[in-house]
Amino acid sequence: NDIAKRTYFALILAGVLLFGAVAFAARYFLFSERWVGFQGSPHVYDEGVMDTGRVYDRSGVLVLDTDGGKTYAADSATRRAMLHLLGDREGNIPARVLPAYSAQLIGYDKLNGTYYSSGEGVLRLSVSAQVQSVALQALNGRRGTVGVYNYKTGEILCAVSSPSFDPDDAPEHIDDETGTYVYRFFHARYTPGSIFKLVTSVAALESIPDINEQSFTCTGSVVYNGETVRCTREHGALDFREALARSCNCAFAAIANQVGAEKLTEVAERIGILELFETDGITTVRGSFDLSGARENDLAWAGIGQYTDQINPYQYMRFMGAIANGGSAAEPYLVTQACCGEKINYQARTRMTSRLLDSATASRLQEMMRYNVEQIYGAWYFPGLTVCAKTGTAEVGGGRENTATFAGYTLDAQYPLAFIVVVEEGGYGSTTCVPIASAVLQACVNVLDSES
Repeated sequence: NDIAKRTYFALILAGVLLFGAVAFAARYFLFSERWVGFQGSPHVYDEGVMDTGRVYDRSGVLVLDTDGGKTYAADSATRRAMLHLLGDREGNIPARVLPAYSAQLIGYDKLNGTYYSSGEGVLRLSVSAQVQSVALQALNGRRGTVGVYNYKTGEILCAVSSPSFDPDDAPEHIDDETGTYVYRFFHARYTPGSIFKLVTSVAALESIPDINEQSFTCTGSVVYNGETVRCTREHGALDFREALARSCNCAFAAIANQVGAEKLTEVAERIGILELFETDGITTVRGSFDLSGARENDLAWAGIGQYTDQINPYQYMRFMGAIANGGSAAEPYLVTQACCGEKINYQARTRMTSRLLDSATASRLQEMMRYNVEQIYGAWYFPGLTVCAKTGTAEVGGGRENTATFAGYTLDAQYPLAFIVVVEEGGYGSTTCVPIASAVLQACVNVLDSES
């Protein structure tokens, strides 16, 4: 009996050991690339900095060399523009994409571990340093962000955050209230203002059969449950297209109440307002849209981009791409290629979103957004481009100026670009953000033309 008990115990122990070995082997093959890229690894990092690898922008401009420390781009404008993507020297702003591709840059396989082939690690970005510099200059020190991406391929050309600084000439003290360390494009949430009327428009087109035939009367204000919703002026009689073009709060308050909380929430969730998105090692924040217990006045404010509405710039740019591309678009990405020596260990590929809206809805929105540019904002701002867009002016309270927003896309086959511009305390989207978008889109055109 004693021998039998010992045998059973030995078999159980052997089984546990075998199970542990199998579990470890499985985890090794699944996660070893993450382990080898851990920032404490002496094979990859030297005092917290990856010690092998160069980062180039889409045009072949060297923006970071980590061999023996960090060497940034040659000119200050590029260093400032790429700061939030490549990080600073003190680690207050981390290098966003390098850790995600450390295994591909140093050379690693599951049988031989880390190795160094001839040459060195090279990471190639979809981002343009030139476009980033133009965007940062256009923001002119104001807090905000600009994002542009190719909705056909997924390449992000611009993802700039302001304010910024030169990592080779960092200020001794940075006021935390400015949010300089925050990568606003990925990690900020904003009250959207009237650009959110595009979400309300999707809900209306899908749930109100006669929305294109309806007429709305704006007297400058409307009252729901004793609360007044005001317009910038008295618009008079408006159809659906004119209501969007004139950004009539009274009309969209009525539309939001026709649509209802359930439908508005369903559309906001479908287009990704409440989602976390991950690209090349960077995870976005979620937006906000909560209509639980909302009354008519709350629905009115939500439909015009206020109340609990908050968006993340990355996810809303993605939504613009879906409208432009007939209902679904390429998922945005930052890294096109990761190599070790001559070996390409990673090559980006285009991945499409799920269908965020049907083609008929996208087509109608496209017509309305083009009308906005032609009749309200000025097509002359965008020479040679067919731009469709919507501006926004968001009230944020606390005695602060309004947040200015502008979101849209181009319809040109050579330049399939979706974009978003946000300027905190920037006032009106039409006066503040449209000129910024104009400069940045022209820079994108110049870069894409140079590649063709």
